Amino acid sequence: MKRNLFALIAAVSAATSASYAAEGLYYVGSEAQESLPVTWTVGLNATWDDNVTPTAVLIGSDEDAFSLNPYVGVSFVNMTPQSTLDVYARLGAIYYLDQPAALGSDDFYTQARAGVNWTYRFSERLRFSTRNFIAYELEPDYAYGFATNRQVGEYLYYQTDNSIGYRWTERFATYTGFSFTGLEYDNNVPNQDRLTWSVYNQFRYQLSPQSVLTFDVRYSDTRADGFAADSDSLYFLAGIEHRFSPNTILIARGGVQLYERDAAGGADGTAPYIELALRSAVNDQFSIRAFTRYGVEVYDTTRTVFGGLYDFDERNTLRLGVTGEYSLSPMLSLFGGVDYIPATFDEGRLVAGAGPVAASGFGEDLFNGYVGLSVKFNETFYGTVSYNYTDSSSDFVGYTYDRNRINVGLRAEF
Repeated sequence: MKRNLFALIAAVSAATSASYAAEGLYYVGSEAQESLPVTWTVGLNATWDDNVTPTAVLIGSDEDAFSLNPYVGVSFVNMTPQSTLDVYARLGAIYYLDQPAALGSDDFYTQARAGVNWTYRFSERLRFSTRNFIAYELEPDYAYGFATNRQVGEYLYYQTDNSIGYRWTERFATYTGFSFTGLEYDNNVPNQDRLTWSVYNQFRYQLSPQSVLTFDVRYSDTRADGFAADSDSLYFLAGIEHRFSPNTILIARGGVQLYERDAAGGADGTAPYIELALRSAVNDQFSIRAFTRYGVEVYDTTRTVFGGLYDFDERNTLRLGVTGEYSLSPMLSLFGGVDYIPATFDEGRLVAGAGPVAASGFGEDLFNGYVGLSVKFNETFYGTVSYNYTDSSSDFVGYTYDRNRINVGLRAEF
């Protein structure tokens, strides 16, 4: 009983905060199961993009481009009876052979990601976990829960999530933690920077060896840039975590989000909040991951309407993501996935320019899908080819577009 309970407690330590670590919204709390030696990766991707700056208006709109993406990465895992240390980093660049014409665009962009995850088990009852991630890049990663459209400039995204778990009885345990998330764009993307700190406490009751009932209380405070309003939210969520098998886990939570906007005339209110994550190795050949999140978001709330600039206090957003991989043979595998992000914008306040004092009733839908083939040539060299399609339909000028990307890559692991 003790081992089963603590394994289930450990499975979701970081997932209780409003931000997620290395795997974004796909994260289900699993830790590395064995030590892995230092592994280096060196690769090069070649990409053709038929709409390289899709949110550009007039100059640079619907422009195609060819780019090269060299990169190098390193990772390792070290496990002891008391601790697990997982470290990874990747440094790369995007070079456009012809500089995009959109204002603020360049022909060279850097890409960097790094993460450090550490868990220390003081005893069978007490453990500490910290998950830390930082990225500086151009393309949005929809699984991290803030991006909706490709921006012109690079962004810096960083987060840390630190929690203490304690098992009070055979069935009852708690996780208490603090997280901090930052999102900073360059000067070409105004009103989008965000700094958020959160505190949370999760109560856990083991219903069976496979299931844990949860109740979360979270509070988050967000400082926004420019004309965007500062805000805070309080969450009350009930949920369940269930292991259908050793290789399949479902995490589901739902409840209410109470939010406030710190601005003159800013809206306060309540909204439903839902989050779900699923991971399954269906068999030796097929694996799948999925997530769902719905709530009032604080990202990308400032838009231009009627010639004026409005900040929307209610940006209700649904995020759905599914990704999977199927091994056709030991040397050949298929992979693919979809992201779907519909959003509604209400309670907009005029913050600059001319126009009506208020605006509401705007919508936006983004679909992103990809499919690819991965080839293992030998124990060192791998190749990939993939196709990515993005379609955005929006009531805002400059946010309706479609985009096709074809990528061919080669990498070496040693």
